[in-house]
Amino acid sequence: METRAATKRRATAPTQLEIQHLKKQRVVLAELPNLPNLIQSPINNRKPHSTIEAKSLKFHDPSLIDAPYVADIHSYLHSMEMEKKRRPMVDYIQKVQKEVTANMRGVLVDWLVEVADEYKLLSETLFLSVSYIDRFLSINPVFRSKFQLLGVSSMLIASKYEEINPPNVEEFCYITEDTYTKSQVVRMEAEILKSLKFEMGNPTVKTFLSMYSGIASVDKKIKHSQVEFLSCYLAELSLLDYDCVKFLPSMVAASVIFLARFIIWPVVHPWTSSLRECSGYTSLELKECVLILHDLYLSRRAASLSAVREKYKQHKFKWVANLSSPPSIPTSYFREE
Repeated sequence: METRAATKRRATAPTQLEIQHLKKQRVVLAELPNLPNLIQSPINNRKPHSTIEAKSLKFHDPSLIDAPYVADIHSYLHSMEMEKKRRPMVDYIQKVQKEVTANMRGVLVDWLVEVADEYKLLSETLFLSVSYIDRFLSINPVFRSKFQLLGVSSMLIASKYEEINPPNVEEFCYITEDTYTKSQVVRMEAEILKSLKFEMGNPTVKTFLSMYSGIASVDKKIKHSQVEFLSCYLAELSLLDYDCVKFLPSMVAASVIFLARFIIWPVVHPWTSSLRECSGYTSLELKECVLILHDLYLSRRAASLSAVREKYKQHKFKWVANLSSPPSIPTSYFREE
């Protein structure tokens, strides 16, 4: 004897064959039905106003995401970038280094751009590598003969931190034409980790750029891909110049967006109220950094360093290194209203 409820359950239960079929069938997560314990937010049903805006709205439109979270994330990253343990000394070449010069640093960074391109490393890896180099040089004098070793060992650490499949030690030895042995690279790696107290995760220009670049191209007259590639190009140019070390990564990222918009659309004020609110910087505060970046773009600075420039002359980056720019930026663009 069985109850009517039991009879009903047995009648509606799946057969053994159906159970086996269900076990074999793979379900795509996107095809799973909505479950009652999932909270459906009304913002999920809204569509971005345009394809160009989609990425920017992810961070900056309070109607699509809780604005306090965005502000908190940015505030946290900003406070982290200002921590002394994550910042290089702004004048370490003058006060700490005896053999390393600003020009040598630029040559090393330019070479690391080639290495990153050779091994198809993420741009985040490149930025972290340079960050480790600057921080290490701020507290440790380095001989000229070990300077390239510092570069490859820093990139090795950054690769392990960022990449899914980082190059192995032997590959970094090979890229230096076996100037250094595996044991030397590993020893320098350990020295860097110890000097930086294993604080390897810190926000870089690239971190903030990903937050600012979307809103920079919200205007439909500007192609998002062009702004994005040009911003990446300007950001990598900033790595070459020792004078950019003194600026916070968020300030460099904001200056990059300012200049990218100016180059693409020079007749319109590049710094909007949305960008000012998002970054926390006024156009006047960005002036010094923007002018340095502009000189880099026009090859008035670091003209002999070509790796970054050649990289962004390629089709896959929309040839942004070939875009023309006015020789000067109107003073009115740095004047506060």
